[in-house]
Amino acid sequence: LCTHKNGFRKEGFILSVDIGTTSIRCHVYDKVASIRGSCTTKVEILYPQVGYVEMNPDAIWNGFIRVVKGAVQDAGIQMHQIEALGISTQRGTFTTWDRKTGVPFHNLISWQDQRAAELVKAWNRSCTLKVIHGVMKLVYFLSRQKRCLAASLIVFSTQHVTMRLIWVLTHYKQVCQAVSEGNCFFGTIDTWLLFKLTKGRLHATDYSNASSTGIFDSYQMCWSQLLCSMVSLPLSIFPKVEDTGCEFGCTDPSIFGVPIPIMSLMADQQAAMFGECCFNPGDVKITMGTGTFMDINTGCKPHTSVAGLYPLVGWKIGSEVVYLAEGNAADTGTAINWAQKLELFTDVQDTSAMAYSVPDSDGVCFVPSFSGLQVLQFNRMSAPLNDPKACASFMGLKPTTTKCHLVRAILESVSFRNMQLYDTMHRETNIPITKIRVDGGVSANNFVMQLTADLFGRKLSRMQHHEMSCLGAAFVAGLGVGFWRSREELKKLHSTDDVFVPRGSPKAGARIPNGEYIPVFQSWERALRRSMNWYGKT
Repeated sequence: LCTHKNGFRKEGFILSVDIGTTSIRCHVYDKVASIRGSCTTKVEILYPQVGYVEMNPDAIWNGFIRVVKGAVQDAGIQMHQIEALGISTQRGTFTTWDRKTGVPFHNLISWQDQRAAELVKAWNRSCTLKVIHGVMKLVYFLSRQKRCLAASLIVFSTQHVTMRLIWVLTHYKQVCQAVSEGNCFFGTIDTWLLFKLTKGRLHATDYSNASSTGIFDSYQMCWSQLLCSMVSLPLSIFPKVEDTGCEFGCTDPSIFGVPIPIMSLMADQQAAMFGECCFNPGDVKITMGTGTFMDINTGCKPHTSVAGLYPLVGWKIGSEVVYLAEGNAADTGTAINWAQKLELFTDVQDTSAMAYSVPDSDGVCFVPSFSGLQVLQFNRMSAPLNDPKACASFMGLKPTTTKCHLVRAILESVSFRNMQLYDTMHRETNIPITKIRVDGGVSANNFVMQLTADLFGRKLSRMQHHEMSCLGAAFVAGLGVGFWRSREELKKLHSTDDVFVPRGSPKAGARIPNGEYIPVFQSWERALRRSMNWYGKT
């Protein structure tokens, strides 16, 4: 794809930006999906109080501008050679702002924030929710409509926007006043950036981001009127929901010197799914970054879960809607970064060799619960668990315990959490799993990858590109302007870095080869239970 300027043919490029929890990255992609230029800046996380996790919205905006200009400069090209812009963002982080001035009323409240933990607990125990559960179960019994079953299983979580937004409307008088005056906009990071990029012309989001808030009805494909009326959220503040791959206007020319078509907005995990080319039902993607996110393509229908899997819109492009079922575990990369700060190791690359240097963890178990604990099911008989009061912990320490044992226990905990997610997903969706692709910074660790393959009893493919969210948003944007013609073309651009094959043969009825890790895994689950409700009131 080329552009014409002053009579010369210029090569075209796709620009993609990913706003993650710890960094903002921008890549310039060419026709063969190679990165021609990059720029990264760190995201400063603010902790104003215990349990509060925030980001400065103006710092995010300035960082966005910086990486776009830096990546284009690094590629040695001109801004007018950019054919389209794709944006991928962390999910569940939001702010509210004055719709006239564009000034935020407060900082971005992160998906990791725990300020609404008590509110979540109160609502999950409330008579209102119990009545709704009962009524919806009855309606489902009579109608057999899955969305009624979904409504009968609603529980709130601090990761969802719902309760944190209610907390804002309750505690910030300026926001309440703006809502009453019709002068308040709410939005996740993608909506905030779109508003800024278009100089206030657009207040919109896409289906993947909307479905990740916990306020969206994935069956009706709209903001949930039932939920909003139940918890008194004003629909007037919500952005318009558009297709994932449509033209969200152009950037204002004053920002980058030329208008750039904004051709995709995507939530990061859905973008990674698209970047991994997981286009078919049964395709599984695992992203191991700050947290672990495991997604399975469920096709054209949302999956109704009783085990805690979350139904998401993967993407909506034209008339096609693709749904995902997702399980997640917090604090994957967080635990490894914490261990590095403690100087258990110097370089993250050393951790795999350290883990392999000892035959086992010497009975040490690590529970990675810095942000509370979310467990789908411990076993077939247990209920989903969300415990924001759980603590991170080492258990089973002995005088013989070394740094290598501690590091191995930390890496094992990552694979064990993967096993919990996979086991629930495998049993509950009842969809034959066709392939498993893994990305994210932690996927570079060979010990974690091999142990995960052993526990699954399945082959894992680690991709050459570790930043799949950025690539996925670029793919959707490129398809929108004809930079790439089809998904088959995208599949041909895909390159696998390494394949991890499970060692040994699984015993009958078990996916863990030779049962080697069964007692270790069971000990770790006991440690997980003992870490629960640590910060509860006594």
